Order: sequence, then structure tokens, then C-alpha cells
Amino acid sequence: MWTPTEDEKIGVVVCNFRGLVTQGLALEVGETVQILEKCEGWFRGFSTRRPNVKGVFPANYVHLKKATVTNRGPHETVAPLEDPVVTEVTSTLQEWASLWKQLYVKHKVDLFYKVRHVMMELIDLRRQLLSGHLTQDQSRDVKRHITVRLDWGNEHLGLDLVPRKEFEMVDEDQISVSDLYKMHLSSRHNIQQSTTQGENTRQRHGEPSRVPVPHHLLVNLKSFTYNIGEDTDIFFSLYDLREGKTISEKFMVRLNKNGGPKNPEKVDRLCALFTDLSNKDMKRDLYIVSQVIRTGRMLLNDSKKGPPHVQYRRPYGCAVLAMSDVLQIISELKEEKDFVLKVYTCNNENEWYQIHENIIRKSSNKYTAPSINYGLIISLQLLRGDIEQVRRENPLIFSRGVAITRKLGFPDVIMPGDIRNDLYLTLERGDFERGGKSVQKNIEVAMYVLYADGEILKDCISLGSGEPNLPEYRSFVLYHNNSPRWSEVIKLPIPIDRFRGSHLRFEFRHCSTKDKGEKKLFGFAFTPLMREDGTTLSDESHELYVYKCDENTTFSNHALYLGLPCCKDDFNSCPNIPSSLIFQRSTKETFWICTQLSSTKLTQNVDLLALLKWKAHPDRVMDILGRLRHVSGEEIVKFLQDILDTLFSILDDNTDKFGPLVFQSLVFIINLLRDSKYYHFRPVMDTYIQKHFAGALAYKELIRCLKWYMDRSAEVVRQDHIQEAMRALEYLFKFIVQSRILYSRATCGMEEEQFRTSIQELFQSIRFVLSLDSRNSETLIFTQGSQPCPGPNQAPATIIGPAGPLALVYALGQAQFPVPGLVPGTGLTNCSQALSSNALRPPPLSAALLNSFPAIFDELLQMFTVQEVAEFVRGTLGSMPSTVHIGQSMDVVKLQSIARTVDSRLFSFPESRRILLPVVLHHIHLHLRQQKELLICSGILSSVFSIIKTSSLDMSVQEEIEMMVESLLEVLLQTLLSIMSKSQSQEAVRGQRCPQCTAEITGEYVSCLLSLLRQMTDIHFQRLMENFQSKDELKEFLLKILCVFRNLMKLSIFPRDWNIMRLLTSNILLTTAQQLAPALHKNFAETDFDFKVWNSYFSLAVLYINQPSLQLENLSLAKRKKILDKYGDMRVMMTYELFNLWQNLGENKIHFIPGMIGPFLGVTLVPQLEVRNIMIPIFHDMMDWEQRKNGNFKQVEAELIDKLDSLVSEGKGDENYRELFGLLTQLFGPYPSLLEKIEQETWRETGISFVTSVTRLMERLLDYRDCMKGDETENKKIGCTVNLLNFYKSEINKEEMYIRYIHKLCDMHLQAENYTEAAFTLLLYWELLHWDERPVKEFLHHPAQTEWHRKEGLCRKVIHYFNKGKCWEFGIPLCRELAFQYESLYDYQSLSWIRKMEAAYYDNIMEQQRLEPEFFRVGFYGRKFPFFLRNKEFVCRGHDYERLEAFQQRMLGEFPQAIAMQHPNQPDEAILQCDAQYLQIYAVTPVPESVTVLQMDRVPDRIKSFYRVNNVRHFRYDRPFHKGPKDRDNEFKSLWIERTTLILTHPLPGISRWFEVDKRELVEVSPLENAISVVENKNLELRTLISQYQHKQPHGNINLLSMTLNGVIDAAVNGGIARYQEAFFDKDYITSHPEDTEKITQLKDLMQEQVHILGVGLAIHEKLVHPEMRPLHKKLIDQFQMMRSSLCHCFYVAFQGPPGFDKSSSGVNTRGILAAHSPMSPESFKLMHRHSETGNLLILADGMVVEHPEDFYRMQASPSSSSLSSTHSAPPQMINSTPSTMRVGSPSLPDKYRHNREMLMLLPPHRERPSSAMYSNVAENGQLPNFQRALFQQVIGPCKPCSDPNLSVAEKVLTTPSSWSLDSGTREALPFLSSHVGSVMAPPVPPRNILRVSPAPYTCLAHQSSVHPGWQ
Repeated sequence: MWTPTEDEKIGVVVCNFRGLVTQGLALEVGETVQILEKCEGWFRGFSTRRPNVKGVFPANYVHLKKATVTNRGPHETVAPLEDPVVTEVTSTLQEWASLWKQLYVKHKVDLFYKVRHVMMELIDLRRQLLSGHLTQDQSRDVKRHITVRLDWGNEHLGLDLVPRKEFEMVDEDQISVSDLYKMHLSSRHNIQQSTTQGENTRQRHGEPSRVPVPHHLLVNLKSFTYNIGEDTDIFFSLYDLREGKTISEKFMVRLNKNGGPKNPEKVDRLCALFTDLSNKDMKRDLYIVSQVIRTGRMLLNDSKKGPPHVQYRRPYGCAVLAMSDVLQIISELKEEKDFVLKVYTCNNENEWYQIHENIIRKSSNKYTAPSINYGLIISLQLLRGDIEQVRRENPLIFSRGVAITRKLGFPDVIMPGDIRNDLYLTLERGDFERGGKSVQKNIEVAMYVLYADGEILKDCISLGSGEPNLPEYRSFVLYHNNSPRWSEVIKLPIPIDRFRGSHLRFEFRHCSTKDKGEKKLFGFAFTPLMREDGTTLSDESHELYVYKCDENTTFSNHALYLGLPCCKDDFNSCPNIPSSLIFQRSTKETFWICTQLSSTKLTQNVDLLALLKWKAHPDRVMDILGRLRHVSGEEIVKFLQDILDTLFSILDDNTDKFGPLVFQSLVFIINLLRDSKYYHFRPVMDTYIQKHFAGALAYKELIRCLKWYMDRSAEVVRQDHIQEAMRALEYLFKFIVQSRILYSRATCGMEEEQFRTSIQELFQSIRFVLSLDSRNSETLIFTQGSQPCPGPNQAPATIIGPAGPLALVYALGQAQFPVPGLVPGTGLTNCSQALSSNALRPPPLSAALLNSFPAIFDELLQMFTVQEVAEFVRGTLGSMPSTVHIGQSMDVVKLQSIARTVDSRLFSFPESRRILLPVVLHHIHLHLRQQKELLICSGILSSVFSIIKTSSLDMSVQEEIEMMVESLLEVLLQTLLSIMSKSQSQEAVRGQRCPQCTAEITGEYVSCLLSLLRQMTDIHFQRLMENFQSKDELKEFLLKILCVFRNLMKLSIFPRDWNIMRLLTSNILLTTAQQLAPALHKNFAETDFDFKVWNSYFSLAVLYINQPSLQLENLSLAKRKKILDKYGDMRVMMTYELFNLWQNLGENKIHFIPGMIGPFLGVTLVPQLEVRNIMIPIFHDMMDWEQRKNGNFKQVEAELIDKLDSLVSEGKGDENYRELFGLLTQLFGPYPSLLEKIEQETWRETGISFVTSVTRLMERLLDYRDCMKGDETENKKIGCTVNLLNFYKSEINKEEMYIRYIHKLCDMHLQAENYTEAAFTLLLYWELLHWDERPVKEFLHHPAQTEWHRKEGLCRKVIHYFNKGKCWEFGIPLCRELAFQYESLYDYQSLSWIRKMEAAYYDNIMEQQRLEPEFFRVGFYGRKFPFFLRNKEFVCRGHDYERLEAFQQRMLGEFPQAIAMQHPNQPDEAILQCDAQYLQIYAVTPVPESVTVLQMDRVPDRIKSFYRVNNVRHFRYDRPFHKGPKDRDNEFKSLWIERTTLILTHPLPGISRWFEVDKRELVEVSPLENAISVVENKNLELRTLISQYQHKQPHGNINLLSMTLNGVIDAAVNGGIARYQEAFFDKDYITSHPEDTEKITQLKDLMQEQVHILGVGLAIHEKLVHPEMRPLHKKLIDQFQMMRSSLCHCFYVAFQGPPGFDKSSSGVNTRGILAAHSPMSPESFKLMHRHSETGNLLILADGMVVEHPEDFYRMQASPSSSSLSSTHSAPPQMINSTPSTMRVGSPSLPDKYRHNREMLMLLPPHRERPSSAMYSNVAENGQLPNFQRALFQQVIGPCKPCSDPNLSVAEKVLTTPSSWSLDSGTREALPFLSSHVGSVMAPPVPPRNILRVSPAPYTCLAHQSSVHPGWQ
């Protein structure tokens, strides 16, 4: 049975579950599931990823987690009960996962791997947190690392900044806006600094000062791998290379000869903890130095040197490890890390004392490296915290008996009770005589500590921690060295009670290496530990006298030598020493030692010693107290507790006599602790006062002295000592209060009234000082002595940033007190003015007093009630001057004191706030009103709001809020307006930081204003509105607050990633706007209407709704849901407010037409349906009101269109918006208020028409926006712009918008290098202008100028672009236009320039090469295409050299989702309406418009070629089909042509490379008409080619002519025109088609004409042919004769005619046909010149489209030997000419069509593509005989060269072999021709594919064999 779960509420899936059971819930590892019910090992619930899908899953597949449940039941909320940081890591990693994958997709590989690394680190850190095995500090450290990585990742992935407090995300509802702002700043700073918020902010006053956290280094010796064979001592110490000294004691390890611990109990316990390393120590150049000393023979490898029973300590080797190399590693690890140290031996024992330095400096000649790579193996671990904390957190370490190894000096803080008394002695060096020895001595030093009675003190010598103390010390021996240098440090832990009277004795022995191995004593030295005056041995080097002695001396009577001088200073004090003493000094021998005392009980300072022992000299107390100021600070803080005890004991001894001096001494010590050097000793003072202070009567004298100082402040000229007392006020009060507490305890509260009275009198004196200084104060400048120490976490250098008045005055206070809003290291502006010329005065007393005053509140609260203390404080603050003209520095001090008051614990009590808040607000109001000290004021306000917000969670704070509203709201608004107006200015105002920090100050005040508005309730707003005396005041307030709100929206005060802050701000602004709306409607509507106020509100609402942070559509689903749950959609709420106010306007709506149309339109473009539904009717309202007023709504219309264009162009709006706007048409139905109007129907129709037009504009604008925003191609962008341009011109007639888009389009063309199109585009603007002197205003990049000059400038640009596009024919008329203007103005210089340009253009036309473009028809079908393309067809002008294959590939690249259609048929309705993209592409042929030019005989072909392909509006393509039964023998009889003509909306070229097809015309061409066209075009082509060769020199390159003649003649002989003869000259055909008689005659004449043209061509060929090519020419002549004979026979048979056939009327001249060179008949000659130039002989060109691809394969070649089997091009649906990657495919050609293709591949590649006019200059010019020239004049008529206008003749010959067959006679000539053809027929690009598709006006190349019977 299923039962609801009680505890099992949430879990994590640990195993995939496929959910194959009934109602099973499929789960993946890592998913979080919420559990609802359970039943016998199964759970029922849902995954948090899919909360709507519920199901069952096994219980053992889920790891349960503890959770908290709220609102138990069906709608319960479950949250895992885990560390918030762990929860954040989990959710953040899930959010990062999808973004991380996108990095790889977007090729951001570097960031991809960085994020992956950080994610892995976070997973590992999360695992550590979840383990539950971390200590508190370790856990804190892990969280710090986690937050740093989370912030780093969020920043780099563009996510929001997360504000945190103590590593955890904050709840913005629980804190004030000011605090939230600061947390954002802190989080931003932490990202950059990789530190936590707590480490970067100063603590507030009242919190105990934090002791610097010490570091401790754990060193553990794992192994010593050298086999010395003797006992070994290893010493570890820390060495500072930079200072050249050891900074720690030594850790000593004793090993036996086998390398194991000498003490078996220490196995695995050879570890030491180097303690109390400060942050400064960790930054030193530290090394771990390990010295190895062996104990055994003198020489290790020489058994003869010394007997084995005598042991010597001898140096062996040394190892070092740089801390800088390992510190980072061990800092990050939480466990020990092993390291290996090599042990180096010393080459010369004289250098032993500095072997470690030599190793560090790598002086390799002074030491020997080991032969093995291992030696000492140690492990290191870095620990943090005080030693007791470390001991608690790491019990395992201390259970191993770790040796505590201290620093040689004191730690940073010496706490009371930390008693230490250690003397560190360094055995430095000695100089000894040889003593008659042949070799130098082996000297050993023995040292003893002896008490005054001669007893040797036991256990007072330590060689190192880790081993027990010894009674004696013996140095190591340096072999044969009379000047040994040991540099060995020995610790002497001598008890305090034994220190006085003790001395050290050093005995020197020579260690013989002879058989006996004796150690012979030869001298000694000694030194006492304390001097006669009671001071200890000074910390320095001491040179001791060496006394000679006998080797048997026993020193049984130490008095014998103690009377002797031990050193030079001692000798000077007692010069008369008898010479008869037993011990004589050896003057040539010396011995040096160095001592360092670390003692909390012994001192080396005489004055301090006198103070501590004042009872010994009571008469000198006055002098002793006076000399205390001369004692060094180090000594004072070291003996702080003893000194304070002494002072108060003196005070108790004689209060009247010593009171003032003790007071001064106490003030001196307190101020000493304010120094940065001793700041960390303040905890020592606090601890002393709380636990060790016992002066119960001291408070009376302290109060008396303090009051006496204050009362005399007006009389004393030098006030230094009074100022010192004021600065020590905090600790003086601590002593006073603690003393009173002790007295009360002792006396059960006696004299309470007297104490209260004395305190009240003391406060009166304080007020007196403040009032005195306020009357006499001047500008303050503080001396260096007034600067404070830094905070406990702050280095001294960072406490004061760039010098500034605030920073300087802030220096007066304790540095533990933070200036609110002051970021460390930043100062104020006007820093250079901080110091004035009279800057040498010390500060007045009030400055020092005010800085110390807030620190005494906590002490007073121990003795007085909160109200009493608050009254004290109010009276004191009230005595401060209310004016802000007392000097800048004094203002700062005053505000500083107020700030510390607000931050104190006193202010947190509600009862005290009611007393203090009015005073605080009064001073803040004064400063804000005059814009002074803005930074400090913002900090104070921030603290106040923070405290009130915290208090409001538990109690009512309505009264305090009301006070703040009355006092601050208006002045806050004014301040913000002032700051915002200067935010862009470089001027820095006083009290404000430099301009780059202005934004932060603005943020401070914005957060304060938001904090106040957030706390205000309905009652506060109501009272606020009621308190205004007049409507003018209310209006001024509303304008201010609305202006501030608008600026918040515009200036983006908060960065983009501060999303939490921005959303909270929006919520507060919305609430405030809702509260202000009733006041607007109530006071400024109807008769009291005020446009300015209403307009301000509307503008705010529009800005608010359009905020980027509120556009939820751009956010992830999870974030969107979170925001909607918390705030709702705030855009909708504000829109409702806007709509309600609009409805309340009534007749005043007309004031906002058309001004608010644009802003309101911007609101409707927000992609939120509800917002749009609310706003759209407002436009109907606007139209209605303007219709009522003006009878039309032209203003609304014009403004709406302008704003719509600009807004959509900026990227706003979407597809749904167009449909929503269309709903307006429904609003123009029956409208009650309009029924009475006569214009009702007109208004309705006009409205619907307008909305329809706007909707169509939206379609175009959205297409334009989408193209411009995305990574679209230039073609799409240009197409969109052209579409929009035409709409503005034709439908809306908005000239300014039209011109604007003209320039946009022109820029796009220029970027795409479409210069001709750019010229035509700019020409549109040129045509709008006139040659007038009317001035025109500045527009876009055009300056203000006359219309004439603008038109002239445009004209020059257009001409320039036509020139770059090589369309000089279009530029020449403009040149003439410009020339006419210059001539009329007599501007001959410009006229000359333009005429020269015109002439240059004519030269360019004749000389420069121009390529004829190809044209392509493109159909775009399907609803997925943009609106401007959808279901339309276009003709596109291709790029240079662009063929059909390349064009197809380009189009498919621009539309990657498109499908290429494989047939040319018009698509059906299903394709047009489907949600897909279909492209239909094929080539078309231009039909020239300029027929006249093309018919003129003498016009060069260069010129004609331009008119053939330019200014063309008609294009055609053909599709062959069979009508009726197909003739199997000769298919040309039934082969018809379906010719489609496309007529464009505009001619090409124009403002675009493509234009839409306007209409289509379809005609059918009969087989006979097709034959006429083919023959006619071939004749024109032959004429053109022959005319090019008529002037060439003999033996030139005539390959092209040879191949052309061969192709035509051979085809005619072997079947070419024979097919036409068979088809149309057949008697049956003529009989059955009498209506075609004229056409048959025309075909006959064209064939006759071709014979004449070929005859002329052969004549020229005979003249030019190379001797080697004569066989070819002979073959051509023979075949020509056969061709002519064939034609004669054909004509003769055909034109016998059927009965009734009129031969005379047919115009047949059979006689003329029989003669090769006979003159043409007049009819034929006329016929030749009658042929129009409208068609080309195209060789089955691309323009013909076949309906069914299989038609091509059904075509059979003629049974004759013609070339019909050659390779042919094919239309797009049947050619496989495109690359294999394209989606257009077709079957390959059959084998029978391939042989000519293979033959043509032998030709050299084409390298250039000359136009058809180039061939006049192919070879040398030559003169023909006169008769030939005459014949040419007669025969060659108007010529049209090419069948394909895009091909030169050469290309047509080579690339379409189906038209000129090389099957027969030409094959033998091919090898020869191929060697020459390259120079003549070389296009500038590689040759087109043999299967390319070319446009043609009549025929399709793929069917040439069927259509053209072998015509070549």
C-alpha cells in the first residue's frame, strides 16, 4: 500500500533506471528526485528536471538526503538540508553544463578547457565539503576556493554575479539595498583579487581586534638514506638568505650508525613544528637548512686517526630546500607532502660555517655533490591558527610527540601569561695560538652554565628541540684549524630565579689524534649573564678574553676567575688587576660569541628596569615616570602587563602626588599601541583590562585628570598633551569603567551617585571642548603623527590611499573603524588640494575628541542604560556646529564621528535610535543640501538603512522611516540629480571621488534612495503626498523623482551581470510608480492637467518596460521561472499602470499625439503577449482622438511609421508582432462614439487601409531586421533593403525614410563591390534633387549645403561608381548633364575636367575588356523563405565568370535548408504552402531592348555586346517538345519549341543584381521557324567571324576560322542542314503545309546565303592558311563543293513544286546556287540585310528546358555521318555538371556522346575570356585584294556573332562541339590546331565544363542533335 513519506523526501539517483515497469519513471544518474510516497522498496515521485511527470522507481536506486519540508501536503516545498555552498555548486554546475558544450560548438576551445578544469576542481571541492572530515578552518578555506571558482566561471560564461556573505548567497529580502549593493561590489572585487569578502573589508568598531593568524610548518624526517656508519645528529632550521641569519631554533634528530632513531621510541616520530611564522615571515626568502654532524673518529675513512673509544663531533654535510619552491604546493594541500633533499659535503672545513649559503648560491667549487640522487626524505605541511587551535584540530600530530620549535625572536603578539625566558647563544669563532705544534690544533669547545655558587645548572643547554636538555655543550671539531668558525646556535632555557648571578664558562681543548686520543685543556673564557645594574647581556657579538690554564685544571673554585675581566668592557671597569693571579690572559687569543635574549621577564633597558623596580628607589619615581617615554616601544609592549601593573601600583601608593604622571604615562602607552608597528598588541591591552587589571580606585583619578585636561584646554597654548589624552579616550574609559566595576564589586555599589555625577560633569567638559573648537576652528590639516595604524588585516601602506582630505582625516580615527563606502586604496578627488598653505597647525582638540568619542559608547553601556547613554551622545553631537562652513577637514571629522556613532552597538537599540536619529539626519541633511562630503554621507546613510532593515524584521520601524522620509527623501533626489548630471563631466566636486569613481558614488546614493523607498509603506506615501503645501511643490517633487527614475533606466547604474540588484531595483521602482500614480490622477488631471508631469511618467513607464533585465524571453527557463515566482512579470504590471493612466487622461490625450506614439510603439515591440494586448488599443485611441480634432490621423500615421522603422531596425519586434498589430483592423468595426459622425465609414476604411499598410511594412521590416541581425549573406541583406526601399517609395511615400534606405543600400553594394548597382541606387536620390540654390539641411553624411552642390556631389559619385563598374555608357549622359551645368555657370575648369572624363570613358569602351554576364532565373517556393522572397521568381545578374554550377552552389549556400527542384515546371499549391524551402534555378537569355544599335552595320561588336546584356528587361528560355506523333527517321519534323519570356519589374542592371518577374509570356515555335532561326543565327555568326579575319596577315593564327569553316562545311556534307532539307524541302511537307511556303523560301534563301558566306570565308582562309595546313584547306574546298552540290540537288527537287507551285514567286535563284562565288540575287541580298539582330544562332543553349529528362536519351542521331553524336550541354534538370556535394543531380551522358569531349580535352586550357569583339586584333592586319574587299562589302552584312551572348566565338567553338563536328575531316587536324588554339581562344578562366548550361534565346544545347541537324 502506498503511504506518504515522512522523512524520505529527496534523493539523488545513483543508478540509471529505464522505467520499463508500469508507471515507471525513467531516471539517469545524478538526477534529483522528490519522493511523495513509498511502498515495499519502491518510491513514487518525480524528477526535479521534469516536475510534471510522476512515476515509480526502486528505492535502492536513490541515495536519500536530509531535507526540510514546508507547507506539507500536495503542494509542499522540499529543500535539501545541506550546506548552501554545496547546493550552489550543484545548481551552478548543472547550469554550466549546457553552456560549456556550446563553447566547443563555437570553437572557443581555450575557454572550453579552462571551464572544464574549473568544473573538475569544483566537483572535487564539493566532495571534500560533503565528506564532513574538514576542520572549521579547512572548511572555510574550501568554501573560499569554491566561491572564487564559481565567480570566475560565472563571469567568463556571461552569467550573473552572485552577492555573498561569508561564502553563502544572500537573500535580498533579508538585507537592505545598500548592503546588497556593497556585497555586489565586494563580490566583484573578490573575483579580481581571489579573496573573500571578509578578508577585504575592515571590521566595524566594537568588534574585538583580530589577532594576525600565525603559520606553523610541520617538518617530518621520513628517512636518511646515507650509510655513514657512525652516530649522526641532523639539525633542521629556517634560514633567511636575504638577511643572512637563522630565524628559528634548531630541530635535532639523533640517529644511530644504522640510520635509525637512537631512541627506539621515536620511530615514526621524528617531526617538529616550526611555530609562529607571521605573514611577513612567509614572504621572506626562506630556506630549510639541514646540517648533518657525525659522532665518531676524527677522519671518517682513516681508522688510524684516533682510537675508536674517543668520540668527536665532526661536520659531515648539509642540505637545503627553498621554501619558495614548495610553499604554494603545501599551502593548497591539506596533508603532508614528501620532498627529497640532497646532502652535499664541504670541500674545505674552513668554509663549513657558510656551506648552506654556498649551496644556495650554487658555488659548486666549495662543496661536493652526492653520488646518489637521494638523501634526506622529509615531509612538509603548513598549518594555520594559534597553537592551541592547531593542537585541537590536529590531535594526531601532537600525539606523535611533535617537537615545538620556536622563532628566535618574539611572535607578532605576546599575549598575557605567555611567559618566556630564552637566551640564544651563537658560538661564532675563535683565534688560538699553535702552541709549538707542527700542525694546527683540533679545537673543541665545552660550555657550562654555572650558578652563583658554582653549581653547574642541569638541563639548561639545548642543542635543538626534539632532544632533552643537557648539562654541558661540546662543539664539533674542525680538523687542524686554529681559527675555527662554528656559527652554531645553542639555546639556554635558564630559569628566571637562576638567571641573576649565573655565568657561562667556555673550556677549550685540543683533541689529539694519537693513540691515546686525549683532549687536553689549554684555555677557557667566561661571561656573566647579567650586569651589575640588573640588565641582561646585550643582544650583540661579544669578544671574550681567553685565559690560559693547565690541562689538569678542575675549576673547583670558580671565584678564582670570576673576579677577572671577561671582556674589554669589563677590563675598563677594573683596570688594577694583580699579575700574580693563577690565570693569565692570552693576549693573542680571542673568542667571539653572540647572544640574543627572548624574555618576557628580563630586559636590557635600564629605565624600564628602574620602573619595574620602583619600590627600590621610591624617591626617584617622578624621574622614572618621566623617563618612560624614552624606552623603546618593543620593550614596552614586551613587558606591557608588568608596566601597567607597576603604574597602577604607583597610583595606589600616592594618588595625589603621582596621579598626573601616571595618567600621562598611561596615555603614552595607549597611544603607542595606535602606532602601526604595535597595533596588534591592542588585544593584549584588552585582555589585560578584562582579566588582569586590579586598580579598583583608579577611576576616580583618571576621571579627575581627564576632566582637568579638558577644562584647561582653553588656557593652554600648546595642546599636544591634551590632544594625546583625547586620542587615548577609548582605553581611558575602559580603565575607568573596569575600575568602577571592580570597586562596585568590592563595595557592593557604593558611591554610585558620585560616579554618575562625575561622568556627567566629564561630558559637560567634552561639550565645552567641542563648542570651544567650533568657535575657533579653521581648516584642519593633520601631521604625520596623527595617522593611525592599519587594521589587523591591513598592511600599513594600504590604509591611506591617494592622499585626500577624507583619507587624511580618517587617519585620525582608529583604523579598525571603516569609513562607510571607502574602498581601501582609493581617495577623493581634488587630492592635490588636500593640503593648504597654512598646513602646519596641529589639529584642534575637537578633532581628536570626535575621533575617539564613539569608541566609549560600549563602555558607558556597562554602567548606564541605553537611554542615558543616548542622551549623553545626543548632547555631545548637538554641541557640534550645525553649519558646514567651519572648514572641510572639520566637516569630515564631524561626519566621521557621526558615522562611527551609527556603526556603534548603541545605535542598534531602537530606544537609542529614536533619540539619536534626528541629530544624525539633521547633519546629513545639511551636508547633502550643499553637496558637501557626499562620500561619507552615503556611508552613514547606508549604515542607517542597514540597521533599520535588520530591525524591521523583528519590530516596527514606521516612526523612524517617517523621520527619514521627511528629512531625506527630497534632498536625496536632488543629490542624485546633481551627481547624475555631472557623471559625464571631468570636473570633480569636493567630497566626491575622481570621475572614474563617480559611478560608484552614484550607486551608493541610488542604493540609499532605493533602501528608503523599499521601507516606505502605503501610509508613508500617503502622508508624504499630504505634507506638500501646494500643487507646485508636489509637481516639483514628482518631476524630480520621475527624472531620477528615468536616469536610473538610461545610465545603467548597475552593471549587466548584477541581475539580482537590477531586478530588486525594478521591483522598488514599480511599487513606487504605483504609489505615485493616484497623486498624478488626483492632482494633475482634467482642468489642472500638467503635460510635463504626465509626460515624465509615461516616459518612465516606457523606459521601465524596455529594460534589458526584464526581458525574460532572453533568459533560461529556470531563471525565468525563478524571477516570475518572486516578482511576476513586472513589465505587465507597469503596462497596466500605463494603460490606466492613459484612460484617465480623457480629452487631454490629444496632448500626447504624436509625441508618445514612438515610445508606446516601443512598448508594443516587447515580445510579451499581454503587454501587446494592453498597448495596441491605445493606438486606436490616438487615431480616434486625432480624427475628432483634425478630421484625419496623418500625424499618428507619419509618426507611427517613422518609429516603427527605427525600432524594428534596432532589433525589436518579432513575427507574432505583425499578426498582433493586424488585430487593430478588428477595432475599426462599429464604434459607438463614431456612429453619429458623418465620416464614420471614411474613418473606418482609412483606418483599416492604414493598419494593413503598416502590417505590410512590418513584414518587410522584420525581414530586414532578421537579415541584418543574423550572419546572412550580402544578397539577402540587399534584397531585404530593396524590398523595403520600394515599399517606402511606392506605398507609403516617406521620402526621408526612402532616402535613408537608399544610402544603406548603396553602402551594402559598395561593400559587396557591386559598383554598377551602387551607382543606380545613388541615382535614385540624385533624381529627387533639382539644380536649385535652395539650402538643404545636414542629412546622414551630407553636410548642410545648397541643393545644387548636393546634386553635383551625388552626380560625381554616381559617375565614379559607373566607372568602377565599367558601365561607361550609363555614366556618359551624367557627364553631359554635369557639363551642361558647368557650362551654364561658366565653370570652365570643372567643364574641362568632366569633358576629359567623358572622353576617357569613350576610350575605355573601345579599349578595355568587359565580360558579358550570364543571367539566371531563380524561384523561391515555400513559407520558410523570408517574406520578400516567398513564392516569387527572380532573374539574377551573375557575377563575372560565374556559371550556372557556381550560381547554384552559391544559392544553396545562402539557403542551406533549401531543396533544389529537379524540373522546370511551375510548382503546385502544396509546395507553395509547405513549411520548407524549394529552389528552382536555370539559366535564361537576355532579349536586348536596343534593337536599333544592334542592326547598325558599322557599330563595333564591343559596343553591341554592351547593349545585348544591359538595360534588359525581357529574358527567355526554351523547352523542346514533340507535338503529334514523333517521326522516328527525322524528329525535326515534329520538334516544337515552347518559348517563355520573362518580363521583370525593372531592367537589369539596376539597384539590385536581381529583380522580380512581373509577368510571363508563352509562345510555341514551329519546327520550320526554329530551323529558320538556327540557320539565320549561324549566318550572322559566320559573318562576324570572317569580318575579324579579313585584315589579318598571311600565315597567322587562323585556328578559329579553320575549325569554324570545317565544322559548318563538314556538318552540311555529312548531315548538318541535310536534316532540314529532308524535313522541310520534302514535297510531301510542302504539299501538306502550303501556308509555310514563304517560310520555306526564307529558309532556302538563308541556306543560299550561307553558301556565299562560306565561299568568302574559304577565300580568306586560302590567303591566310599556313603551308602546313594546305591539306586541310583542300579538304574544305572539296567538302564545300559536295555541300553546294547537295544543296543544288535538294533545291532542284524541292522546288519543282507541287501542282500550282509558283516558282517565280518563290524567289529561288537556282543558278545562283550552283556558282560558288557568283553574285547574290538582289532578293537574297535584300534578304540578308533584312534579318533582324533580335536572335542569335545558339547551339542548343541553356535557355531551352526539356520537360522530361528521358527525352534526351530517346533522341537518336541521324543515320548520316554528321556530328549529332557529339557531346552536348544539358539543362539543369538533366546535367550532372555541379559538384557532387550539391543537391542537384542528373544522369550522366551515354557513351556515344563522350568521344568528342575526350578529343576536346586535348586542347590547351583557356586563360582568358575575350568578348566577341576581341578577334579583330588577333593577328596582324593585312590588305585583301580589291575584288575580295568588294566581295566582302557585298556579302558581309549586319552580323551577330554568338549563339550564346555570354560566350566568345572561341568558346562556342570549343565548348559546344555538337554544333561544329570534328568527326570527319577535322580530326586529323586537331593535334596541329591544339598547339595554336591557346593563343587565340583562351578565356581568362578555366574552360567551362563540357556539360555546362548556357543561356540561349531559341534552343537548348542538350537537344542540338534533335533541333539543329548537325549545323556547326
